[in-house]
Amino acid sequence: MNWKRFLVPAFISFAILFTATPTVLAQANTKIIKIPFEPNNFVKKIDNPYFPLKPGTTFVYMGQTEGTPTRDVMTVTYQTKEILGVTTMVVHDRVFEEAILTEDTLDWYAQDRDGNVWYFGEDTKELDEKGNVTSTEGTWLAGVNGAEPGIIMLANPDKGDRYQQEFATGVAEDMAQVLGFKDSLCVRYGCFEHVLVTKEWTPLEPDVTENKYYAKGVGFIFENTVQGSNESIELVRILHHNNDNEDDDD
Repeated sequence: MNWKRFLVPAFISFAILFTATPTVLAQANTKIIKIPFEPNNFVKKIDNPYFPLKPGTTFVYMGQTEGTPTRDVMTVTYQTKEILGVTTMVVHDRVFEEAILTEDTLDWYAQDRDGNVWYFGEDTKELDEKGNVTSTEGTWLAGVNGAEPGIIMLANPDKGDRYQQEFATGVAEDMAQVLGFKDSLCVRYGCFEHVLVTKEWTPLEPDVTENKYYAKGVGFIFENTVQGSNESIELVRILHHNNDNEDDDD
């Protein structure tokens, strides 16, 4: 999953907050979660409480990269794509640095009948200031070159659960583990209770570890890198629009 990482000095207070609540980040007995992939076991909507994707919703995140203001705009489109016999939902993720588009990504998700949200790949492009594609590193598609769908969010996440989000050897191998639940967390968009906390990493970047925070009914709200750098990103706005792209603030 191509979540972007941003350096945000203003989030020092968040780091102090997290350090003050070690019970959330305490080690737990690891449980490896492996779910059989069955193409006929999927539904049309994605309503997992910690990863809901409603078409027409746009999530706006803010951060910085080495002092450069950065904005990440993730839109749940009305488009679909069939992959391995499953109708997936198309999510359009764009990263801007000082109002210039630097990354443009399409992600593909689907939910099974039990409520697990699966990740089927991404088509990602890095762009220069003139809009030319400079890299497609990280692009993968389940069913191509041995890649398989992974799990982006469990139906019933429990402390210690460990699962693989991406199955594209040498290209995308993201892993995640549930650290627990935080009683409450405030970001610029608002305050939330019973926030899911996960640790995410990849063998392709062994020196980098991220903690991600998911709010019930909203989804991804905050991320900070706890190993490898000092980077963060937070939810600042949610927009709703219809198929004609008429936006309304939430």
